Amino acid sequence: MSLNSPTIPPETARHVLWHYGAEGGYQPGSFTQRLLDAFAAADMVNTAKLANAYPDYAAAFMAASLDPDGIANLQRIATGEGPLGCKCGDTAGPLDLKTGRCETCTEAAA
Repeated sequence: MSLNSPTIPPETARHVLWHYGAEGGYQPGSFTQRLLDAFAAADMVNTAKLANAYPDYAAAFMAASLDPDGIANLQRIATGEGPLGCKCGDTAGPLDLKTGRCETCTEAAA
């Protein structure tokens, strides 16, 4: 898994949604809560360091905080529907943060 095409599992999406107080969130354990707090406090250099160890949380956190459709995408991933713009509902393939689609739908659109 890389930051260029990270996979955001439904559980990770639910944890990040909880951090933002968004519908569909699920409270993670204490370590993950602290990890999300670290992402929230980190500058770009430290975000990159955290992303090396936790690329799925980095992708989900960056989507929620930087993408206007990020929360909606995470809500769809959390329920297993796939991200916005995804026609197949595939949540197993990497999410392309530029298109908001899974890898399968991104390749099909090309």
